[in-house]
Amino acid sequence: MKLVSLLPSATEIVCALGLADQLVGVSHECDFPPEIIGRPILTAPKIDPSGDSASIDAAVRLLVRDGLSVYRIDAERLAQLQPDLIVTQDQCEVCAVSFKDVVDATRALLTKPATIVSLKPTRLEDIFDDILRVAAAADRHAAGVEVTSQLRARIEALRTRAARVHSRPRVACIEWMAPLMAAGNWVPELIELGGGTYDQVPPGAHSPTLTWDDLVAYAPDVVIIMPCGFKLEQTRRELAQLTGHPEWQQLPAVRNQRVYAVDGNAYLNRPGPRIVDSAELVAGLIQPGFFAAKIPAGSFLKL
Repeated sequence: MKLVSLLPSATEIVCALGLADQLVGVSHECDFPPEIIGRPILTAPKIDPSGDSASIDAAVRLLVRDGLSVYRIDAERLAQLQPDLIVTQDQCEVCAVSFKDVVDATRALLTKPATIVSLKPTRLEDIFDDILRVAAAADRHAAGVEVTSQLRARIEALRTRAARVHSRPRVACIEWMAPLMAAGNWVPELIELGGGTYDQVPPGAHSPTLTWDDLVAYAPDVVIIMPCGFKLEQTRRELAQLTGHPEWQQLPAVRNQRVYAVDGNAYLNRPGPRIVDSAELVAGLIQPGFFAAKIPAGSFLKL
């Protein structure tokens, strides 16, 4: 079977299922695990992803407003590869090639129909279900059960240990800096699992924009900065947008030196097997006395 993955989390799912050797094409953002580096790349952004938050947001909004996808498919390479299974997503219109573009491309370019699995996770359990769906489509049901069972066991270990924490600090998760956005989807569940309180967004809801008045009124004890798709160094370059704001110093987390920038691209924003690493990461930041040893190396920066 020849597999194509059009988003990083799907690539990680495919590899966790033991199918890396059948992966013939990936997206331009697929960077983990290391063995997939060098595979044919099938997508490219229509915007400059190295720009700052405000310029990226403006460019994305312009494309979406006009009904256009933020990414393009390499039609010639897809036609050459002729995959049997394509894994994509329709959870977020700015996270990967649009689902419509994928369907249209396969109809136009493939000599035989390919199975398309489209992921749409909004909650933690959805991520585990997606792993099972990919496993079923690839005829790897047993591997899917094994992978998800191991991930769920780690989640339950976090839940059990977090039940013993003495207090639950109020956590703010910043998913974008200009405009300011709070993290939604599965993030509220991760914060709860990690021994924190998260009232910014209900579990499963999309990430909303915030005003600075909203953030100040929320009075977070811990702030986790995790811009979607940003590696840690890119986040570091933009921190002045937050730290230089007149109201930044009013936040209890700032006064108590409990502000962290994390690698959102690798962890919290990527709904694949490493979502459990993400849960362990935030647990270590929120409740270091209980979970500090579980933080992945190089995953965060303390401000």
